[in-house]
Amino acid sequence: MLDSIKLFIHPRVATMLFLGFSAGIPILLIFSTLGLWLNEAGVIKSTITYFSWAALGYSFKFVWAPLVDRLPLFFLTKTLGRRRAWMLVSQLSIIGAILLMSSIDPKTNIDGLNIMAYGAVLLGFSSATQDIVIDAYRIESADKQMQSMLSATYVAGYRIGMLVAGAGGLFIASYLGSTKALYSYEAWSGAYMVMAVVMLIGVATTLVISEPQSKHTETQYTTQNYMQFFLLFLSVVATFILIFIVTADLVNTAGQALSEILNNSHLAGFIVGILRMAFALLGAYIVAKAMIMFNIVNQAMVDSTYINPIKDFFERYGMSVAVLLLAVIGLYRMSDIVLGVIANIFYQDMGFSKVEIATVSKTFGLFMTIAGGFIGGMMALRVGVFKVLFLGALLSALTNLLFIVLVNVGHNITWLYITISMDNLSAGLANTAFIAFLSSLTNVKFTAVQYAVFSSLMTLLPKIFGGYSGTLVEQFGYSKFFVITTLIGMPILWLVYKTKSYIK
Repeated sequence: MLDSIKLFIHPRVATMLFLGFSAGIPILLIFSTLGLWLNEAGVIKSTITYFSWAALGYSFKFVWAPLVDRLPLFFLTKTLGRRRAWMLVSQLSIIGAILLMSSIDPKTNIDGLNIMAYGAVLLGFSSATQDIVIDAYRIESADKQMQSMLSATYVAGYRIGMLVAGAGGLFIASYLGSTKALYSYEAWSGAYMVMAVVMLIGVATTLVISEPQSKHTETQYTTQNYMQFFLLFLSVVATFILIFIVTADLVNTAGQALSEILNNSHLAGFIVGILRMAFALLGAYIVAKAMIMFNIVNQAMVDSTYINPIKDFFERYGMSVAVLLLAVIGLYRMSDIVLGVIANIFYQDMGFSKVEIATVSKTFGLFMTIAGGFIGGMMALRVGVFKVLFLGALLSALTNLLFIVLVNVGHNITWLYITISMDNLSAGLANTAFIAFLSSLTNVKFTAVQYAVFSSLMTLLPKIFGGYSGTLVEQFGYSKFFVITTLIGMPILWLVYKTKSYIK
């Protein structure tokens, strides 16, 4: 036990506290804090939860992870090193996106809401890029035996960052005079400006830490190769966005027609939305394939950055085991994320003030999450990652049922404490085990790309479904919604059990 505690003061472990903090700031500025801002501004729930899709950059970061892994940033890479250069650029981009969002009042008109959405997308993209680099830094900076402790400290820092962006943002907006009855744009704008300043802690950390000793084998490419690779990335993204834009009218028409057939507008919208995304991804893939066929991009470079990391994973585990592991990764956080998208709005609808939400859900909840993270980290060292992973999945699903009690008792601060205690304790335990699990699957030769694929898959389906959480609440009500989030967490238990033989 004493040896485990000593590990927490190891320089690399301590570094992850500050990098975790930097990673934790942006996420709530897209999710719950932004949700409360939009809710006070009078935006309807279904639109508010659609904003969670702005964070889909986290789920598609594997697309540009090879770019982050390979592309040098001119003098910054020579001065700071490969990881720190990209870390600094992503942090500065996060600050810019937060300041953009702070300059927009979503209540003014639809154009303001659209600009707010663009700012949220930029924030999600920049934050996902920072995550790519921090994850690679964490895995490269210590051996596998230390990863559970690195994960625990990272989760602690991440949650502290979430506390500052969540509770801190709510306290500031409330102090400056914004309430649900009396909305104040200036109050929320000021809160977001403060968050931009707080991100300077991450910038300072990046500037003082040392570059990790990478086991990555460098392959020298020409400047032209790098520019062509960057062109490939831009072309894929532009194609994806263009298809989304040009299919808008078609999607509306198809949605209305399917709604009449199914007699369910919400289900029709979900089906059409999924098909639209699949079509956009197919178009982006075709463009990438064409650029490779016509030698616009260096084939060897594409193979080494995109193809080889994926091949390595399937070759190490075999097709059947690899698919099982990917299923666990894709579904493990489904229950947690789908509920989390609308949690703050639920608290507000139950009559809790921003100060109460900040005090209980954010501040007290933070300490419970950190406690769960450290417990999970030490348990993983003593009994293995698998048992903690299974326990975390079970508790994360069952604790959702406590929210049903809160629906029935309404504005009851005691039950809010009970619900937050159990929910956040289980979340911290589960997240620590899950991060250690993902790290164990990664080959250090392909750190950035493989971990980006894993963490992207981890949030893709949950965030797609999470965008419809407001729609589900409007259709079924809160009680049935929480039952649904519990049920969707059950299949993962069987999947985790099946992976027992493959988790060390």
